[in-house]
Amino acid sequence: LKPAAHDLFKKLKDEELELLVQVVESRGAWESGCVLAPRGDPRGVKQGLPPQVLLCRLFRWPDLHQSHELKHLCYCARGQGVCGDLAVLCCNPHHFSRLAVPGECWWQHWELPCPPRLRPLLSGAGSGLQWAPGGQDLCSPLPDTSLSWSTVKDGCWCKLAYWEYRTRVGRLYAVHEASVNVFCELPWGSGFCLAQLPAAYRSCAVRRARGKIGRGLLLSREPGGVWAYNRSEHPIFVSSPTLSPPGACGLTVLKVLPGYSAKVFNYEWAGDRGGWQLPGEGPCDPHSIRISFAKGWGPCYSRQFITSCPCWLEVLLNQPR
Repeated sequence: LKPAAHDLFKKLKDEELELLVQVVESRGAWESGCVLAPRGDPRGVKQGLPPQVLLCRLFRWPDLHQSHELKHLCYCARGQGVCGDLAVLCCNPHHFSRLAVPGECWWQHWELPCPPRLRPLLSGAGSGLQWAPGGQDLCSPLPDTSLSWSTVKDGCWCKLAYWEYRTRVGRLYAVHEASVNVFCELPWGSGFCLAQLPAAYRSCAVRRARGKIGRGLLLSREPGGVWAYNRSEHPIFVSSPTLSPPGACGLTVLKVLPGYSAKVFNYEWAGDRGGWQLPGEGPCDPHSIRISFAKGWGPCYSRQFITSCPCWLEVLLNQPR
């Protein structure tokens, strides 16, 4: 890639080169401007790589091959069509993420059969009955902690609730902008800073998990749905009703690796969903997303339910306009 990279650098203006150096040295810690480059020459093999693919291979993902494996992040002006010059494009390697594609190894579908004697009860949206994988009824229902989108009237598109195991920490965080960063410590951006939330006590497991959140994630409302971009150095694990096949009695947990994005909620598919039943946890708001930081849950993990994860986020969606 060295000849192609040198050829591209010669075509960049001085200010574009300076911005690229800052972006690469900071590893995308800050939201930066677009690095505009002329579109690549289609002739040749290495020289025919689009500029964004070339720089993403150099500085982020050596195994990247094609531009369709990439997604523009929401804050890239070029990706949103703001720049009108079709002769140039953005090649800032930190304005892109890789796509978490269905069918790859980090998809896990958790399909648990409903015990026959519980099926009629689980079909009711108001049921609070829980059941364990062994078929034993649990005496106390999980508290109804979700906030239905139909009750939100203040204009935000979602509210965020941060949890440590079964305890919600702090107040709901309303999101009015099209995107929001969720991170642990300042100064890793602006948005929902978890370090500013009070907590009377945190166990060693919670403190260890919080230490892995780092830059956290970027949530963005885009046409048709909600996307999550993993900005941290550890995986995040996501579940939502639109990640599961229609009619499934269970849920899908999606592992999103660092630097990857996934469409975690589809507004069109959500219209056909009734009450969202979670194995062992009872009904859940069908317009919500649950995200665990660094720790997965399900049959492949020691934690069967997200309420057993030390640090997790609940995204409570408003009705799309």
